Amino acid sequence: MQLGLVGLGRMGGSMRDRLREAGHEVVGYDHDPALTDVPSLAALAGALAPPRVVWLMVPAAVTGEVVDALAAALASGDLIIDGGNSHYTHDGPRAARLAESGIGYLDVGVSGGVWGREQGYALMVGGEDRQVQRCRPIFEALKPAGEFGFVHAGGVGAGHYAKMVHNGIEYGLMQAYAEGYELLTRSTLVEDVPGVVRSWRDGSVVRSWLLDLLDRALTEDPELASLRGYVQDTGEGRWTVAEAIRLGVPMPALTAALFARFSSREDDPPAMRAVAALREQFGGHAVRR
Repeated sequence: MQLGLVGLGRMGGSMRDRLREAGHEVVGYDHDPALTDVPSLAALAGALAPPRVVWLMVPAAVTGEVVDALAAALASGDLIIDGGNSHYTHDGPRAARLAESGIGYLDVGVSGGVWGREQGYALMVGGEDRQVQRCRPIFEALKPAGEFGFVHAGGVGAGHYAKMVHNGIEYGLMQAYAEGYELLTRSTLVEDVPGVVRSWRDGSVVRSWLLDLLDRALTEDPELASLRGYVQDTGEGRWTVAEAIRLGVPMPALTAALFARFSSREDDPPAMRAVAALREQFGGHAVRR
C-alpha cells in the first residue's frame, strides 16, 4: 500500500521504517525539517495517489487541529487514521465531521513504544469494518508476527477506548513491580535485588515484558541511581479512572497507581525510580538527575 504518515517522532519514525521494510510506500510529514519527506500537509496529500490513506501520530493536544488542516487537503474517498492517544469521546464527532466531506476515519490505539520497529506494535482499531479491511496490509505489517497483536475492537472510538484501558492497566502493573522492588531494597536479608528480579523472568507467574525491561534497567544501573523518582502521566490513566467512576467500576489498584505518580513529584522514593526506569525502557521517557 501507499500511506501518508504525519508525525515522525519516536514512534511515528519507527513505524515508517517498519512499513518501508515490509515493502509499503510511506510518505512522511513532520514539522522537523530533518525528519520530513515533504514540506507541508498539502504537499503530503499531493504526493499520494487517490484514494489516499493518512495515518496521524501526533500528540492528542494538537490532533484536532491537524485533522482539520489535513481534511482541507483531502477529498471524498480518502481516509484518516488517528494513531495517537486521543480521548475516545473525540472520535465520534471527528468521524461525523469528516464524513460530511466523504472522508473516512479510523481510531487506532498503538502500543509498542520504542521497541515497536523491531518487535511490532499491538493495534486496537475502531471504525467501520470496510475501512479496517482496506487498511489490513498496513496493520499486518505493523503488528507482531503471529496470531496476536491486532483487534478490530468495535465502532468509532473503540480503538482509543481500548488503548485507554490498556494504559490504565500498564500503570497498575508498573506500580506493582516498583513496590516489590522497593520492598526488596529495604530488606536486610536480600543481598542481590537485581538477581531476584532477573530470576522472575523465567518460570514465574509474574513474568512479563515489563519485568524484562525492569531487569534491563537494573543491569544498566543496579540502584537506578541516575534516575529521579519523578514520573509524569500523559492523561490515559486519569481518563481510565474517570471512566471507572462514570460506570461505577471499582478500580482500586489502577487508581492507586495513578495517585502514586502524583506523589512521585513531591519526593524521590525507590519505587518511583523503578517506574521511571520502566517508562524510559519502553517509551524513551525519563527524568534524569
